[in-house]
Amino acid sequence: MDGQENEERSAGKAAPRTAGRGRVRRLGVVLAVLVISLAGAVIGTLAGGRVHTDIGPFRAELSLTPSLEGGTTVDIPPLGALQLDSHDGPTHLTVGLGALDQRRTEALIDDPASISRASQSAVTDVRNGVLRLGLRTVGAAVLVTLVLAGLVFRDTRRTAWAGGLSLLVTAGSLGLAASTIRPQAIEEPRYEGLLVNAPAIVGDARRIANDYTKYAEQLQRLVGNVSQLYTTVSALPVYEPAPGTTRVLHVSDMHLNPTGWQLIRTVVEQFGIDVVIDTGDITDWGSEPEASFVGSIGLLKKPYVYIRGNHDSGKTAAAVAQQPNAIVLNNSTTTVAGLTIAGIGDPRFTPDKETSPAGSGLTKQVADQVIGAGDQLAVTVRESPKPVNIALVHDPASAGPLSGTCPLVLAGHTHARQVSKLPQVPGQMPTQLMVEGSTGGAGLRGLEGEKPTPLSMTVLYFDKEKLLQAYDDITVGGTGQAQVNLERHVVQNPKAGDQVPVTPTPTR
Repeated sequence: MDGQENEERSAGKAAPRTAGRGRVRRLGVVLAVLVISLAGAVIGTLAGGRVHTDIGPFRAELSLTPSLEGGTTVDIPPLGALQLDSHDGPTHLTVGLGALDQRRTEALIDDPASISRASQSAVTDVRNGVLRLGLRTVGAAVLVTLVLAGLVFRDTRRTAWAGGLSLLVTAGSLGLAASTIRPQAIEEPRYEGLLVNAPAIVGDARRIANDYTKYAEQLQRLVGNVSQLYTTVSALPVYEPAPGTTRVLHVSDMHLNPTGWQLIRTVVEQFGIDVVIDTGDITDWGSEPEASFVGSIGLLKKPYVYIRGNHDSGKTAAAVAQQPNAIVLNNSTTTVAGLTIAGIGDPRFTPDKETSPAGSGLTKQVADQVIGAGDQLAVTVRESPKPVNIALVHDPASAGPLSGTCPLVLAGHTHARQVSKLPQVPGQMPTQLMVEGSTGGAGLRGLEGEKPTPLSMTVLYFDKEKLLQAYDDITVGGTGQAQVNLERHVVQNPKAGDQVPVTPTPTR
């Protein structure tokens, strides 16, 4: 009897222990399914939660990442990023604007009206891209979860539960984000990267937006009018370019203004330009993201000779050098279209400094640097096996030492057009200095005042002996000045450097 009672007591104690172990095991299975489901959803979102889509001329990438705060990041190279408090929920949307599509970009340049159509379709492009992104993310999350669960559990029922739970978590997260969308968030962005400087430089965002809308509308008409302008001035009796004339387009200080590229392309085509010369400050901050801005150089399909400005970094110069038609000069020479050109980059890199007149406000050390660059280039010009026709510096303050070494020096930096003769060295040839305005209208700085800074460039005409015979100053006016202005100057005596201005010819 005693043995039987002991056995019954042992069995009674084992039953609760077995039931407890069963509950713990079931709880462990539930937790494992939950962990696998969440891990699969996260891994699937990170691995598959991205799609590529076209937004206007851009090839954009949309991606989703897990996040406790939600929101949207819009990456806008080369300017930086905008942070938008667009929605709540455990998902963060990133819209990355990538490279420009060459075919669509050319279409926008050739037809300015298509810019408006592209902006109108951008919302639809983004909406369709986000919808595809959501479906792809859900599919990737479920697929990854099923694979993980199958490898871990090797049980069909548990694998199905994990997949279903992953579907519920992922779809629920996206649904929560969609239900909390705040369209007005785009009116209150947080700036990052180079865009941090935009509000301070530009001023009131709404006023600038209104002004720029008017400005862009006028520029679309003005760019188209450049072709009419060329037809008009080509009939002027004072100067007719002879056969064999070499046409050079001098641009400078683009400062990231994409409208400048539209104008350059139009002038290159309508004026039959042989060579484009850029005397620097093609960017604003010389950062790596800004390097994508120089991609439009290749669309010109003409030799593009460039020197670095004080807003351009070594990375900027390297990006320009990668363009198939670009030549970067840094205390060196090149021969293009029969012209021997020497150039040197600005010795400074001061992206955070405002542009100032040549030589003003410079410390002695900086002034020595700037003038020293001219001294270096003067040595290079004198030692050149071929006589140099044109010398390039960014700051006109570097031009002094080049007097007598070549007939023409081109510069920029001051955002103000100026033509003068350098002090002549006895017994040496006279040298003319031509300072260009800003082809980019001074970039964001140009929108700071009531009227945008005009876009400026110059067409130079060289005869068979590669001497300057005439030049056309082209100015695209700002807001309230719906005209393209061309002022032709004839160089009567290249050796003396005298010019006879012709009455400006406006085209409305």
